[in-house]
Amino acid sequence: MTTLEAPQKIVILGGSGHLGRIMTSHFVAAGHRVTIVGRGSLPASMMGPNVDFARWDGRTVEAHWASEVDGADVVLNLAGRTVDCRYNKVNLEQMLSSRIDSTRAVGEAIAQAQSPPRVWLQMSTATIYAHTYGPANDERTGQIGAYEPGTPDYWRYSVLIAEAWEEALWKAQTPHTRRVALRSAMVMSGEPGGPFRVLARLARAGLGGAVAGGDMYMSWIHDADFARALDLLIANEEVSGPVNLAAPGPVPQKQFMAGIREAQREIGGLRIPLALPLYRWMVNLGAVFLRTDPELILKSRRAVSVVLPEHGFQFEFTEWPVAALDLVQQSTKHSDSLSTE
Repeated sequence: MTTLEAPQKIVILGGSGHLGRIMTSHFVAAGHRVTIVGRGSLPASMMGPNVDFARWDGRTVEAHWASEVDGADVVLNLAGRTVDCRYNKVNLEQMLSSRIDSTRAVGEAIAQAQSPPRVWLQMSTATIYAHTYGPANDERTGQIGAYEPGTPDYWRYSVLIAEAWEEALWKAQTPHTRRVALRSAMVMSGEPGGPFRVLARLARAGLGGAVAGGDMYMSWIHDADFARALDLLIANEEVSGPVNLAAPGPVPQKQFMAGIREAQREIGGLRIPLALPLYRWMVNLGAVFLRTDPELILKSRRAVSVVLPEHGFQFEFTEWPVAALDLVQQSTKHSDSLSTE
């Protein structure tokens, strides 16, 4: 597998969130210099001798951050409003505009650069694919969603947002910069702030049973494989276009949660007497109180990559039970370190 040589200058836009923290730690540990461009201040935990920070508004090209792009080796854009919200008109508009505006701004900054970056990695989402219980969606044969039968009409909005997000990438005038759309599944990490910690808490509380039958597929990728995959995408100049960042073993939701419960029993000896199921009406009602949307739970996302293996990538975590065991171990270590501070 192609490896990423150090040192390189890497600019991460929208880099102060969960994924930004993971990738900053990964790149800095490998000897690279990282500039984080964000809307707020940089958390103290992310500051360090090889980390710089610049502020932006997520839509306007300004010299103080665009100058960081000029001369950089790599640009990684993670910016975009969280999807963990109610899919009402205001939130959907913010989800769309935050993605399109930030992507357009990055493209303009690259186009204006005297020394443009070699590669632009643009965050996207595996949600762009159709809701399916059948064969997995890959980069070559995957079916784009929005109008599949048997799904609520409003589910199409998340797919249309994903399509518009990628369209902003492909429209950018960056002839000297290779572009990759990162169609990522859920990135699972034992660190605070990610989806795994939320799911693990539900399992410990006895709420990790099947949801609406539990047959909907959950695509995932371990954070270590996510970081290693980005290394390959940066180093391998033959890869461009959409790339699925998803482990080869997506599993139904009931098996996914069972894997977490089993890992919690093995690592901590935690006996979880209940795994209460949730019916569809419960999910719809609970989503209202949690200020999130049922689609995040009920859509069957079954995505895999053919592009990564074709270019020599070997997943370290291919099966969910093994990944869950490692993630519970990570979570335990993080919890122990926080309790001693």
